[in-house]
Amino acid sequence: MPTASWGVPGGAQSHGTAEPGARCRVWPSPGTVPPLSHPPPAPRCQQPPKMAEAHQAVAFQFTVTPEGLDFHLSREAVKQLYLAGISSWKKRFVRAKNSFLTGVYPASPSSWMVVVMATAGSFYCQVDPSMGLIARIRCFLPESQLLSYESRTVVSAVLFSTGVWLSAVLLFRQTMRLLLSYHGWMFEPHGKMSRSTKIWVVRACACASKRARVARGALAVPQRRWWWGRHRGHWGLVWGGGLAPAALPLTPSLCAGPAGADEGALRPQAPALQLPDLAAQAARAPRGGHHPQVPGVRAPADGRREVQQDGGSGQGVQGEDGPPAAEVPDPQVLVDHQLRERLVGAVHLPAWPQPAHGQQQLLRHGEGGGGATAPSPGRGRSLTNPAGGTPGAPSQPVPCPQDFLYVTPSHIQAARAGNVVHAILLYRRKLDRGEIPPMMALGIVPMCSYQSERMFNTTRIPGKETDTLLHLLDSKHLAVYHKGRFYKVWLYYGGQLLKPRDLELQFQRILDDPSPPQPGEERLAALTAGDRVPWAEARARFFSQGKNKVSLDAIERAAFFLTLDEEAHGYSADREDCMDTYAKSLLHGQCYDRWFDKSFTLVVYKNGKLGANAEHSWADAPIIGHLWEFMLATDKFQLGYTEGGHCVGDPDTRLAPPQRLQWDIPQECQATIESSYRVAKALADDVDFCCFQFSDFGKGLIKKCRTSPDAFIQISLQLAHFRDKGCFCLTYEASMTRLFREGRTETVRSCTSESTAFVRSMGDARQSRAERQRLFKLAAEKHQHMYRMAMTGAGIDRHLFCLYVVSRYLGVQSPFLAQVLSEPWRLSTSQTPQQQLKMFDLDKYPDHVSTGGGFGPVADDGYGVSYIIAGENLITFHISSKYSSPETDSKRFGRNIRQAMLDVAELFDVPAKKAGK
Repeated sequence: MPTASWGVPGGAQSHGTAEPGARCRVWPSPGTVPPLSHPPPAPRCQQPPKMAEAHQAVAFQFTVTPEGLDFHLSREAVKQLYLAGISSWKKRFVRAKNSFLTGVYPASPSSWMVVVMATAGSFYCQVDPSMGLIARIRCFLPESQLLSYESRTVVSAVLFSTGVWLSAVLLFRQTMRLLLSYHGWMFEPHGKMSRSTKIWVVRACACASKRARVARGALAVPQRRWWWGRHRGHWGLVWGGGLAPAALPLTPSLCAGPAGADEGALRPQAPALQLPDLAAQAARAPRGGHHPQVPGVRAPADGRREVQQDGGSGQGVQGEDGPPAAEVPDPQVLVDHQLRERLVGAVHLPAWPQPAHGQQQLLRHGEGGGGATAPSPGRGRSLTNPAGGTPGAPSQPVPCPQDFLYVTPSHIQAARAGNVVHAILLYRRKLDRGEIPPMMALGIVPMCSYQSERMFNTTRIPGKETDTLLHLLDSKHLAVYHKGRFYKVWLYYGGQLLKPRDLELQFQRILDDPSPPQPGEERLAALTAGDRVPWAEARARFFSQGKNKVSLDAIERAAFFLTLDEEAHGYSADREDCMDTYAKSLLHGQCYDRWFDKSFTLVVYKNGKLGANAEHSWADAPIIGHLWEFMLATDKFQLGYTEGGHCVGDPDTRLAPPQRLQWDIPQECQATIESSYRVAKALADDVDFCCFQFSDFGKGLIKKCRTSPDAFIQISLQLAHFRDKGCFCLTYEASMTRLFREGRTETVRSCTSESTAFVRSMGDARQSRAERQRLFKLAAEKHQHMYRMAMTGAGIDRHLFCLYVVSRYLGVQSPFLAQVLSEPWRLSTSQTPQQQLKMFDLDKYPDHVSTGGGFGPVADDGYGVSYIIAGENLITFHISSKYSSPETDSKRFGRNIRQAMLDVAELFDVPAKKAGK
């Protein structure tokens, strides 16, 4: 029996058995995919869909007969394949062009021509600018009939000019690296600037240009990493600020590799961001206080370290004074002796973490994304616990972003999905072409955007020991889930991106499909929400071959994941808990209708509202927030809708319907799916979520109080938490470190001695208003200082975490690390950035505010708080906790936050203005 093998859209291979006389057809990308209904079991050759509006174009057709093969070609199909090939080569050309321009930044091919022409002009004027170097180069060129004396002179001049040009490029790059290594501007008092900062601003602005702002964020961002060096007379691990060259951060195809080859030569010359000396910093702390960067660690009179079990406030969580302190070894001794001896004895020790495998270590030990919420280790990831099971691995959660609060551009589900998917793909195209400039501080300091590399075409692959990230350079299809069924939707036709109206047609076909789910298909995605080891084992056993592998590849290799949800959510003035259920749905859904391993899942609800669920291992909240702002603004203000709510334009009825993914899930695999679902469902049902809008005032009033809005909110959270539980706790706030190459986050421990002093003064009737104002300003200044220290690489928690990773690798037991990193984060906070792009004026369109998103609690008896400062008069809070904890209540904590914000504002003479919504 002859066997036929043919290619299918997307580059996969499909194999089938052809009976004599049977016709086997191959459909090109993307307009010729199998029908929505299940294909017949025999013959195995796919048949074109029997739908009047779907006109298939057959690439080739052959018939097996006793006389031989009857082979036919289709001109239309060949045309589509030709256009798809042209589009693919265009993308490759753009990547190659960006790679070349990045490699010669800040110069350009035209500047090289200028240098060559200037050298040639000098020779014409009988002036040798090379001082004899061109003549020496000419002597080394071979003499031949093809290379005359004049030709060798020209070649020598070109080589000399190229060398001068490259030297200028390297000099400019080094200058930019040195300029961007200066962080003194961040610590300048408000409204004042020192002479050194003024000089730095002038020099930095002199190097700034429109083109430089696109590329500078990659080529000159300092790098933070561990390296083996000398510090204070001792050899050991140093957390350094190397100035290694990097690729253009907003061009994913150029960011996949490690740093440049000259990195090792530059690193010894770079200023090192060294591990702070705990004794020196503790000595500078107020008497009776605690370490300013590691609350909970204090230095007694004899110089030994003590670790308090209070989470860093100076007050015990179980009482006024807290349990007795435990003595632990000096951490400097740990670095200088134990680790040094083990490192010297190691023959092949990798420098941790190198860019090539730093992401792998984060997945293994700490900053891996957690299901619907945030960071967690590769093996301990859960649906709602972003901290996982690794001690001392706090990280910035990725909130689940929501739609416009008061506006819904279209209530038609398919139309809204068509517009937003097209807007997201436009963002991806800009990203591929390097057309999105990095975020800038002061308009001249770029933030590293390396994380954007894995925004699309990325999936987290489960493993028994550690998870890995699968990232593709390109993906031309989308994975869609609706009513327990999975679909594959092509995003291109004839080499062109599908228009919003065409995408609406495809999504409407999915919504109208009456076919039921296949056995085990409906809750298949629950595997990504449960424990990682069972998912890794099931994936290797049941999804490594056959139709299951083909369908799983279609999901994992998709650009992103789309869920057409059957529920309706959004803001409603008639429902008090409308925002709670909205946020909770985005957090975990039904536990089986989001593919939690994809970089992000776009959720479009039945009423046209939408949201997203982001996995955390690939990036932090500002990255997905950047995409979200672009998508919302493009959807509403650029693409738009018709009066009837549909996408603009006419659909192309030649498009074939989406392809229904096929599964063969045995009973044993279905049992594993149900087990993962029960685990995820138990976690999801335990989440107590509260989302509310604080509209009494916003950052407008806070700025009139002459303080930072973030510090104002963080101190209010401390006051609210003390009123809620009657104690202080170890508090985590995320601070970005994107001033450095491939920077992620650092921890700001918001519960300080200054903030606790202010909180206690609010409960002491003997304290005057002036004294409370003084204590508040001290607490706010301390918080701002700690935030700046964290941003500039002077934080402590990532250093401790890296020591933990190295100690685990070397088998070194450290009571200090074990104690400090085991303290629970009972209050985990994060601010969602707003208006990063400013594609529309929020003052002109105040109804188009977004409410950000929330994440799950880190500790079982703690709170997770995300807040977004939207406009001048609105702050949205997302609060999560667990029903199973008798100590927490999200709505109660929300009321305490609201009252704390009002009480702090009353300390100042600026009246609070009620916002309308």
